[in-house]
Amino acid sequence: MKQMGLMQRLQQLSVVDMQKKLESTRQDLFGLRLSAATGQVKDHSQYKKLRKQAAQILTAMQLKKDASMVSE
Repeated sequence: MKQMGLMQRLQQLSVVDMQKKLESTRQDLFGLRLSAATGQVKDHSQYKKLRKQAAQILTAMQLKKDASMVSE
């Protein structure tokens, strides 16, 4: 059975939950930058993964916002 993608999981969350997830992702990205400054990062692909995740969360939030505007 195929797992749900991030966008599908995000669509099931409320806007408040998405904001919490976005904040957590941004904190992870900040921590990664601090680790990079001290030379402790082993997996540099995490930058791209975290930025992509943040973008997907923002997109899902905007889609949910637009959908609520249309239904009103």
